[in-house]
Amino acid sequence: MTKPVTGAPYRADHVGSLLRSDAVKAARKGYFEDKTVTAEELKAAEDKAIVDVIRMQEEVGLKAVTDGEIRRSFWHYDFMGGLTGLDLEERDEGVQFAGVKLRPIFPTITSKLDFPDDHPMIEHYKFVAENTKVQPKISIPGPSCCHFRTDPKDIAPAEYKDLDVLFADLAKTYAKAVKAFYAAGCRYLQMDDIFFAYLCDPKHRAAKQELGQDPDMLIEKYAWTMNEAIKDRPADMKIGMHLCRGNFVSTHAAEGAYDLAADAIFNKTGIDIYFMEYDTERAGSLEPLRLLPKGDKRVLPGFITTKTPELESLDDLKKKFEEASKYCDINQLGIAPQCGFSSTEEGNKVTMDDQRRKLELVVKTAEAIWGGVDK
Repeated sequence: MTKPVTGAPYRADHVGSLLRSDAVKAARKGYFEDKTVTAEELKAAEDKAIVDVIRMQEEVGLKAVTDGEIRRSFWHYDFMGGLTGLDLEERDEGVQFAGVKLRPIFPTITSKLDFPDDHPMIEHYKFVAENTKVQPKISIPGPSCCHFRTDPKDIAPAEYKDLDVLFADLAKTYAKAVKAFYAAGCRYLQMDDIFFAYLCDPKHRAAKQELGQDPDMLIEKYAWTMNEAIKDRPADMKIGMHLCRGNFVSTHAAEGAYDLAADAIFNKTGIDIYFMEYDTERAGSLEPLRLLPKGDKRVLPGFITTKTPELESLDDLKKKFEEASKYCDINQLGIAPQCGFSSTEEGNKVTMDDQRRKLELVVKTAEAIWGGVDK
């Protein structure tokens, strides 16, 4: 195994998912629906597409690259479905987004949770590491996803009716995942834990209250679980966390400022790098950044949207960073898009060219404000 590149955090970065090529979409349809494509043919198509997106990321000047989540259908369910004790079921009714509904996949916890040694995303990470000259990164869903997205009636083990037991096992499961990725050479792991932001939305808070769950308690539990999962990681492993309000074909599922969760996010999770959605008023003000502790932690505000093709202006981005620097040290900031470009395989309503121009702008902004991507 070659020695991994270990330079994170960077001033310019992105959340993880990238648009799928027509060839990948055709291969996936041929394999999963039409049954005309073999597993080997699907993998070959995905491998080629991943090498292509790695090269694209390198060419625009990024120092950390992902596989674009090209082997996945969803940003979260594919990882979750690979866990021991968690199964995915297809039903009639999907999760509601703004004007559309997600495909009807539902997680169910059937037995004791664990991270299996042969989880496929370990190999996904290794493929990126073998095909890049910069730092490989992989994004996985954070532990809160396994709770937030699972209806209590779909949790079979009786002991998991006690949330303390469930969160303790989630922490152990993810701690094992962190160790497995590290053993595979991963020094930059990102966990998308978007439900901290959802729990700042009145309608999502009300939904949890209807289930008898205090949303403020959940924020604290989610933070505790994340911290327990990553607290024993080696010193040379950086952990990032992405926060947003939903991203499905350029739509959203939540809104509300970060205020209710900011202290837990910044001071109770143990995270090193924060990718925070900030492309619309739905994210609220930048004031919660005042709670970022001084030191080595870094926030990458997502001022550049992935939901629409219009390119933000560099001057406007500079003004937003001037505003952000009123609340935290500019040296603890960087820039990333607000979310992934393709949180599900359908992708957002942008083109490959739009995607590249957005990533080029991320790098250009870092160069203009800090003098480089790795400064």
